[in-house]
Amino acid sequence: MGIVIKQSIHNTLITYLGFLVGAVNILFLYTNFLSETYFGLVSYILSTANILMPLMAFGVHNTIVKFFTKYKTRVQQQRFLGFSLLLPLIVVIPFGVIGQLAYESISTWLSKENTIIKDYVWLIYLTAIAFAYFEIFYAWSKVHLHSVFGNFIKEVFHRVAIMLLLFVLHFDYITIDQFIYATVLIYFLRLIIMAFYAFSLKKPSFQIKSLTDKFTMVKYSGLIIIAGSVALIILELDKFMIGQLVPSLSNVAYYSVAIFIATVIDVPLRSMQQITNSLTAQYLNDKNKKELDLLYKKSSITLLIVSGLIFLLILINIKSLYAIMPNNYSEGLFVVFIISVAKLFNSVLGNNNSILFYSDYYRMVLFFGVIIAICTVVMNLVFIPAFGLEGAALASCITIFIYNSIKLWFVWLKFKISPFTKQTGQTISVIVLLLIAFYFWDVIEYPFLSIVIKTALCSLFYAYLVFKFKLSTDIYFIMNQWLLKIKSPLNRG
Repeated sequence: MGIVIKQSIHNTLITYLGFLVGAVNILFLYTNFLSETYFGLVSYILSTANILMPLMAFGVHNTIVKFFTKYKTRVQQQRFLGFSLLLPLIVVIPFGVIGQLAYESISTWLSKENTIIKDYVWLIYLTAIAFAYFEIFYAWSKVHLHSVFGNFIKEVFHRVAIMLLLFVLHFDYITIDQFIYATVLIYFLRLIIMAFYAFSLKKPSFQIKSLTDKFTMVKYSGLIIIAGSVALIILELDKFMIGQLVPSLSNVAYYSVAIFIATVIDVPLRSMQQITNSLTAQYLNDKNKKELDLLYKKSSITLLIVSGLIFLLILINIKSLYAIMPNNYSEGLFVVFIISVAKLFNSVLGNNNSILFYSDYYRMVLFFGVIIAICTVVMNLVFIPAFGLEGAALASCITIFIYNSIKLWFVWLKFKISPFTKQTGQTISVIVLLLIAFYFWDVIEYPFLSIVIKTALCSLFYAYLVFKFKLSTDIYFIMNQWLLKIKSPLNRG
């Protein structure tokens, strides 16, 4: 776990830097510099593009991770990359042709409830392509165990650029239309930077005739499209369907803010996956069940502890956080609670997704993914008209719990391994205890000061309990090393 911990720490710090910039953008700049309608419009464009991304990528970002270790020579790997870059064109080109021929019908349907969407529908297609090829080049860097730079570009670069754009918009140097177009251009610039970095690691070769397993890769890519992105699709689909079912795009803005807050819990998982995906694929290819089981358990408890602290800090401070935002956005308060619980459950699974995606059972993941995607649509159609934003959150939470439970059961059935240990129950108990202790304690009437005080006290109590009961050997080792470094100068003094 040494390389996992090292790169995961770097990735976590980078990802949190990105989320910090994103928090400033979404919680303060978007909410104050854009009207709720245009904020909802930007969220709708990006969310719909994210839904299309797995299809536009043709699942290749997952295919690269699964098959890379099978190619040993540099020439084979270069041809593999070249083939991977061509595969998405199977979808990208036909979609572009169909979109051009049927643009009027598609744009009219998408803008049925919110007519403002119609003029921007074409941007969804372009943004989806930018998202798709970025993920492909990023996957190429991850399989070479160079995930840190790509993570910086993915999490920090575009958020800083958009922050600058928001200020430029605020001071009337550009119009709102120009802001939206420039936002899409930023994602293409991000793609270009990632492509250059991937090529610096290994350049592609398009002499792919002698490449083995081409048909197997095409089949895997086609099957993994939905399965590899169910978790992403579930939450992005909510925003899309709110835009389709609720007349005001401002509701998409409220929901986007709530989802962003809850998604912070996912950051450690996203960071650790940059490296555990490749290791999991390697252990599966080598049939090393012992190391696979160890990675499964360690990734689970580590993620539960780290994400559990974030879960606590969000929920105990959520009322104060909404108090410093425009009033209407507090309509997403209940959404934060619901989605936060679902996100914490995601963390308990550790590298479960990787085990399924890169094993020979990926076809079953496709089956589960299709069923869950259908359930998500049906529940949103029922819950959103009845309960609004809370209905969308409930639909997502129920879907995530069902999907995660199925995946846990299936990995146990096929591999006889589980992420759970006695420390899992102990950690959950600590989280629940501190949530009860701090949530109902209103420290002070000033929101900022309240957040600082409750965050500091809760973090200290949490760290002490994690260290005292040795809930994770990896985290205990890191904390112990820090304590020794602190004590060493004091002892010398």
